[in-house]
This record gives sequence, structure tokens and C-alpha cells, in this order.
Amino acid sequence: MSVQVDTARRRIEELLRTNEEQIIGRWAKIAKASSEELSELYRALLASLDEGKNDLADVRGLLADLSRSRARAGFAPSDTARAVFGLKEVVFELAESDADWAEAAGGLVWFSRLIDDLGLYTFETYTDAREKIILDQAEQLLELSTPVVKMWDGIVAVPLIGTLDSARTQVVMEKLLQTLVDTGAEHAIIDITGVPAVDTQVAQHLLKTVVAARLMGAECVISGIRPQIAHTIVTLGVEFGDIVTKASLADALAHTFRRAGIEVGRARQAHVSIRAENA
Repeated sequence: MSVQVDTARRRIEELLRTNEEQIIGRWAKIAKASSEELSELYRALLASLDEGKNDLADVRGLLADLSRSRARAGFAPSDTARAVFGLKEVVFELAESDADWAEAAGGLVWFSRLIDDLGLYTFETYTDAREKIILDQAEQLLELSTPVVKMWDGIVAVPLIGTLDSARTQVVMEKLLQTLVDTGAEHAIIDITGVPAVDTQVAQHLLKTVVAARLMGAECVISGIRPQIAHTIVTLGVEFGDIVTKASLADALAHTFRRAGIEVGRARQAHVSIRAENA
């Protein structure tokens, strides 16, 4: 670093130290953030410059926390980047109003590159945090969309709605097996009435789930085999073997009741007669 550039850099550092309150106040307005939130970041930046080692580990750590919190709060990436780049705008304004503008001009190039690097780091951290949030939400929705319902003592059902892929099959299998362990159920019904289409891959997923349940000592019935799905399965040449299939959930439940030795009778309908009296 030349003597001239070093002098210009020192001038910028001096502006940062002697105008801290003014800079933070203006920066907070541009970044639309609280002064308290930015003060810690600003002082960490000053500390790294004072040491002369350009060790920005603490600054990057604070920026990572800022990015994650803003990602969770739903801020746009541009808003998060502006929170960093806003500091550069404030320092430029301050340097232009400085009497020794010519002396500070060279240091602005160095400071601009420093803030640009921190801004890019913030954007990358924000993107990673946002992707993790989306993945976590997708997993939560996946679990909510595959409930295991207790139908009767010893009988559970898994009503499936939507596309059945490998990831979802894994969730279905894990939840079903855990429910079988928790309840001690010996019968399970997998209802695919809400599955729009069944191909070879979906059929294989269903077979794997049934086999896994059988290994836990539970007998499975697949319900919701509509005519279109039955035609598709036959066309694909998929064989379910000795697995019981039913057209509807009601049929599957009735079959499971018989297998479990449960008798369910219909209640008699009450007849009410009304006699009209002559006035």
C-alpha cells in the first residue's frame, strides 16, 4: 500500500471514529433499522480497523445474525443488502462535506470495496437462511399432509392426498411405523382416494410401506382404488400380490372390522307418528 493510499485510508477511519453518532443515525434511516441494531455492528467494524489486521470475523458473525433474523422476519434480499450498503452512502456523504475531501477520496475506494464484500456476504447468508426456512416449512407441510388417524382400537388409517413421491413415502412410512409402535395397532388402512394418479413409482412406494408395516406385525389394506387407477395398475403390470385392496375407505374399514373380529350393528331408525286432532 502506497503512502498516499494509506493516508487516505486513515482519513476515512478517522471520519468513522469521530462521527459515530451522526453516521449511525443517518445509516439507521437509510437501512430502516434500529440504531441499537446497527451500533453493535458499527463498533465491531471500528474494532477490526483499529487492530489493523482487517479481521472481520466478528463483523461477519453479526451480519450473519442480521441476515438470518431478517430472513425469518420476511424482509426482501434488497432490504437486507441495503442495510449494509447504506453505510457506504453515509460515509460518502460525510467525506464529500469534509474540508480534506481530496485527501479522503482515495480511501473511499478502499472503503467501498470493504462494504461491497460485506454486502455480498450478507446476501449469501440471507439466501442460505431463506432456503433453510423454506425447506423446514416444506417438511412441516409434508408432515401435516400425511396424518395417521386412529379409526378404532387397534386400527389406524393414513389418508393420502396429492402426489406421492420418495420423500413423502419416507415420511408416511416413518409416521405409520411410529404410530403402530405407540398404539400397538395390528391393522392399518392406506387410503389413496386423494392421490390423483398412480404410476409404477407410486405403486412401489405403496408396496414398501405395506411391507414395512407388516414387519411391525400389522396387516395393511389399500383403499381408494378407483376404476381409473385400477386400469392404470393393470396396464402397468403392477402386482400387489396378497395385499388386500378396496374401492373405498368404508369398504376397507368394514373388511378390517371383520378381520379384527369387531361386529358393528346398525341402530334402528326411530319412527314418530303425529296425530292431528280436529279443532
